Amino acid sequence: MRWKGRRQSSNVEDRRGESPGGFGGLGGMGGAGGGGGLLRLLPLLFRFLGFKGTVFAVLAFGAYLYFSGGGLGGLLGGTPGTGVQDTRETRSSTDAPVEQSPQEEAQVEFVSVVLADTEETWRTLFKQGGETYKEPRLVLYRGAVNSACGLGQAAMGPFYCPGDHKVYLDLSFFDDLARRHDAPGDFAQAYVVAHEIGHHVQTLLGISDKVQRAKRGLSEAEANVLSVKQELQADCFAGIWGHHASRSRQLLESGDIEEGLNAASAIGDDRLQKQSRGYVSPESFTHGSSAQRVRWFRVGLEKGDVDACNTFNTNSL
Repeated sequence: MRWKGRRQSSNVEDRRGESPGGFGGLGGMGGAGGGGGLLRLLPLLFRFLGFKGTVFAVLAFGAYLYFSGGGLGGLLGGTPGTGVQDTRETRSSTDAPVEQSPQEEAQVEFVSVVLADTEETWRTLFKQGGETYKEPRLVLYRGAVNSACGLGQAAMGPFYCPGDHKVYLDLSFFDDLARRHDAPGDFAQAYVVAHEIGHHVQTLLGISDKVQRAKRGLSEAEANVLSVKQELQADCFAGIWGHHASRSRQLLESGDIEEGLNAASAIGDDRLQKQSRGYVSPESFTHGSSAQRVRWFRVGLEKGDVDACNTFNTNSL
């Protein structure tokens, strides 16, 4: 990608020097490792409180997490979005300078440039539709982070929180993308960011709310189908950004599209399930198969039109 020297977004929050505050972030009880610190304390709790006292202490701790906004998702290895909204204020940046390698410094600049370019694309498209694009913020963190959707952890990968209109990214995911998923390249990384911005666009357009309402009363398998359609549309929206970044601003170079398509394939549900457990369960898909993710990312790349990304009204995904 031809990204060096281009405008950087002002909507980046650097929280890499912070630890999630209080018990909600488990900052003093095991850090980003989830409930590791609490588990280490269990023998002492049993010794001094007995069985009933320990059970009560654990339940009280869980209640504190839930009602403080941290959510139980992080403790149990779940996904942000299951907890209550976090109304606590967060700093937009750290007070202390962030220690980073030259490689990480370059990644921060790259992400900021990509974010700025998505802003330009969606600002233009919203204006053409008679609407105003409200820019999201992108939060950089390490290990774990508090969001309005609960505790986020690096192991979950990048995520978008509709509760605060922010994208959360631990830069180590880019290393995982290249090494574990065999999807290197700067456009592969840009695809990841653009996909999360796609979820922000869905929120602004009211699509996310409609999906959540439609899921009520459905079985898990039926709700998963809606989740897949929503994720594939975000892939298509990422492709829309790629289309305009290439046609309007000539950001893409030879091989970039192949990098993006490879990344979309690498994180398909079928491929990830096969790698992690050796078999595939289509009924449990939440993001779509590799073929589906590639298809809809390509649709966005080729068409550059929001109307082409209606994954909810198609005979075949």
